[in-house]
Amino acid sequence: MNKNLERVYNGLWKENPTFVLMLGMCPTLAVTTSAINGIGMGLSTTVVLVLSNMMISALRNLIPDRVRMPAFIVVVASFVTIVQFLMQGFLPSLYESLGIYIPLIVVNCIILGRAESYASKNPVIPSMFDGIGMGLGFTVGLTLIGIVREILGNGSVFDVAITPLNNYHITLFGLAPGAFFVLGCLVAVMNVVRRKMEEKGKPLPAVQGCLGGDCSGCTLSSACTGKSMVHQVEEIPPVDPKDVAKPGLAASEVRHTANAKNTEDVEKSGSDSSYADDNIAGKEEK
Repeated sequence: MNKNLERVYNGLWKENPTFVLMLGMCPTLAVTTSAINGIGMGLSTTVVLVLSNMMISALRNLIPDRVRMPAFIVVVASFVTIVQFLMQGFLPSLYESLGIYIPLIVVNCIILGRAESYASKNPVIPSMFDGIGMGLGFTVGLTLIGIVREILGNGSVFDVAITPLNNYHITLFGLAPGAFFVLGCLVAVMNVVRRKMEEKGKPLPAVQGCLGGDCSGCTLSSACTGKSMVHQVEEIPPVDPKDVAKPGLAASEVRHTANAKNTEDVEKSGSDSSYADDNIAGKEEK
């Protein structure tokens, strides 16, 4: 398969950002009350993703490594502003439906993730096709969730009423809990597919982002500031087993005892070193 077409295929199937990588969950859950909203949000993100990938790839040798993430955000924000103005002028109803989630495309982890992991390391054309594949995969995911929620919640698809179902609405699917339920069901289906692919020897990529539980496989690992907070473990000084064996000794007392012993060790080592320094100074005077 052609390398460029392979990037599109990966974004649609093998590395689908919604069902495989579990990225961009905020707009996925928030705006998919209908299929039209899903398509609108997905295509808007696709346009920004393609243009930002191309621009970042073209400037990859000019952007200093120390400021690459701020530079990426500036590039993405510029294209998001253009898309926002165009949508506000030509599609005002869709613009009102999506609301604040249009400017929030700037910090969408799919866009920043592809900029960091692919566009900043590859030429313009492959980066463009990578953006097309990821954007279309995101659009497909949002549209599927929107279709299911719209059918079950409103009895319609793309605002076209389905005669047997338009009199029976499940209000839950039009609300936030319905988004979680539909996403969970579709991810469960994707997990079955993942298992089948693994049995055939063609495993899909692991889940990325904070839902994956492993920062080493995340495309934003190098720029993430939250992983240090998540994986940081409080360093507790070693506890003497004799102290633990004492009956009725509280945990705080055990820790206090350990801290006191560590302090004594430090003071002792300090006094020993000062004593050694005095001896050396005395020998030099002699």
